[in-house]
Amino acid sequence: MKIIKFHIQKIAPNLLLLFISILLVLFYSCKKDSKQENNVQIDNSIVVITQAMDFQTLDTISSGWNTFKWSNNSPEVHLFLLDKYPVGKDVSDAIKLAADFQKGMDLINEGKPDEANVEFGKLPEWFGEIIFSGGSGLLSPKETSITTLHLKPGYYVMECYVKMANGVFHGTMGMVKGIVVTDENSGNSAPLASVNIVVSSENGITYDNTIKSGEQILSVTFKDQIVHEHFLGHDVNLVKLNENANLEELESWMNWATPTGLRTPSPKGITFLGGVNDSPAGSVGYFKVTLTPGDYAFISEVPNASSKKMLKTFTVQ
Repeated sequence: MKIIKFHIQKIAPNLLLLFISILLVLFYSCKKDSKQENNVQIDNSIVVITQAMDFQTLDTISSGWNTFKWSNNSPEVHLFLLDKYPVGKDVSDAIKLAADFQKGMDLINEGKPDEANVEFGKLPEWFGEIIFSGGSGLLSPKETSITTLHLKPGYYVMECYVKMANGVFHGTMGMVKGIVVTDENSGNSAPLASVNIVVSSENGITYDNTIKSGEQILSVTFKDQIVHEHFLGHDVNLVKLNENANLEELESWMNWATPTGLRTPSPKGITFLGGVNDSPAGSVGYFKVTLTPGDYAFISEVPNASSKKMLKTFTVQ
């Protein structure tokens, strides 16, 4: 410190100001880099990183509109769903719940669906109090999703229930993350959508505009919400269809409650690009994507999506 003080005294006033300015720039640059490394809110987005069976993100966020920028750096397809838990329940209860679901799934894998239904009937009563509050649709490896959601204050669990090749849920492997949403409002606003999607149990998936190449923001309005045969509601996932894509295989794979549903490996010729996960009736979520020319589809993660008009193909020119 004495050496630094000596040299500063010898510097001309204008050079001293320049020296101080450089120090300030370096300080704030280092501060910004530190924030990025710790996954804090950057560019008004909440960073989420998955390396394997994990969600690396903040423990506490503000209520209101929040944008999640999620990078799937793992070798497997994942999703994230934000579950608003009843008061008094937390991530430790989520881990136990995942184990309960795994017991039923193991019976399905063994070809014992009736026994599985009995096991699912043992789920705790508070499971019915969970509010599925949106999240990112399915996301392929090395892809990034950008999803904007409106969240009320409370305790949430971020989970993935895609399955490993052995039929074990990712949540059972620890892919659950507790997040507190505070009373303080984020002050953010909803983005302006270029395409407006509506999903409902009656009309399936509909949208109001031609979907073009380039950066697009798509809104998803949940006109209603019901519990489908697999205990969950409907959602909207965007997929890109390559030449060898098989829509029947995709539709079958989207039902987790079958031995091969949502199980690694994912269908060939399919790239999952996110979307908006299961949300309450009347809610709206948004997702941003950059589209290149080719064939695509919107599909809901429900049993028999095509018969429910929840599988819609389209082409981007």
